[in-house]
Amino acid sequence: MKNGLVWFCRIAVGLLFIFSGLIKANDPLGFSYKLEEYFEVFHTTWLNGFALSLSILLCALEMILGFALLVGARAVKVVWGLLLLIIFFGFLTFYSAYFKVVQTCGCFGDAIPLTPWQSFIKDMVLLLLVLVLFVNRKSIKPLTNAKTGDKLLIGATIVSIGFGLYTYNFLPVVDFLPYKVGANILQEMKTPLGAVPDEFEVTYILKNKKTKESKTMSDKEYIKSGIWKDTNWEVQGNPESRLVKKGFEPKIRDLNIQDAQGNNYNEELLSSPFYSLVIVAWNLEDTNPDAVNRINALAINLTQNYNTRTIFLTSNAPDNAQKFAKDHKLVSELFYADGVPLKTMVRSNPGIILLKNGTVINKWHFHNMPKYEYIVKNYLSK
Repeated sequence: MKNGLVWFCRIAVGLLFIFSGLIKANDPLGFSYKLEEYFEVFHTTWLNGFALSLSILLCALEMILGFALLVGARAVKVVWGLLLLIIFFGFLTFYSAYFKVVQTCGCFGDAIPLTPWQSFIKDMVLLLLVLVLFVNRKSIKPLTNAKTGDKLLIGATIVSIGFGLYTYNFLPVVDFLPYKVGANILQEMKTPLGAVPDEFEVTYILKNKKTKESKTMSDKEYIKSGIWKDTNWEVQGNPESRLVKKGFEPKIRDLNIQDAQGNNYNEELLSSPFYSLVIVAWNLEDTNPDAVNRINALAINLTQNYNTRTIFLTSNAPDNAQKFAKDHKLVSELFYADGVPLKTMVRSNPGIILLKNGTVINKWHFHNMPKYEYIVKNYLSK
């Protein structure tokens, strides 16, 4: 029975750590943004420059420890590592939940978004399982001899780190973001008729002018009781509003494409029945200049030969963007949007999106940007 419990915990913890690390390693850039949120909360923004490297290494560590536990390689050290890691994660999720600072922990990336309290409960369940393993750490038997186990660990390390580097350089293997291939951006921004809105509860603090008695009441109690008719009771301060039940929320709610004068172009750009090439460079200071030049050459060919509308989207100020466009002789129309949705559109700076009728037909990292002939053959000539 004891051996069965250890095996259950071993398999459950091992698979969950591998899954958690794999999901985040699928989008290491997205996880690095989440790390930067934590750095800001704990006033360690000097670590922002290491966020991407830490993202890839943390994801790899989760996968390596999970795999090592399953095969039983260096079991005692691995269980110690798992225990320290889950205590650390538990602290972060509790801090996020209790102080309401980071509202999505990023435990399973964008694939399975969890609230901080859900994440904390998940970590506590994992902690119990890891404690069972920790108590019985010397009874965890390896599936192979020590030499083979070490070779498997080396292989797992190479694969884990390699996967994170690959997805960073060539986009996520599976895109869980709202701008994934096949998504219609305009539709993802709409709230359907009859959708249930957020439900809020308003709390009033009342004080009786005569007796000095105080009461705290919800908005429903306030109306139902009829206390508002009694002039002896008066509301103290501002009523507090609390979210009781989350209603429908569109997947895309923060995209506002504008020109330099602040005019909104969402409808015009996202409802065109023709192919459009959207170049996303959310931060021009950090964008790859050689990639911009190569994408600009592609845009020139598409504009001249197929009259394709090419759009350059950035979050930089118009003055900086226009100077950048002049320096790089950009032929694309310049538009502006907030950096958050631009980072979500494509995990590349710059990145390319092919749109038609507001639907994402395809998108590419600048490391594997398509050739002009490829776009013509696979899209424009059909």
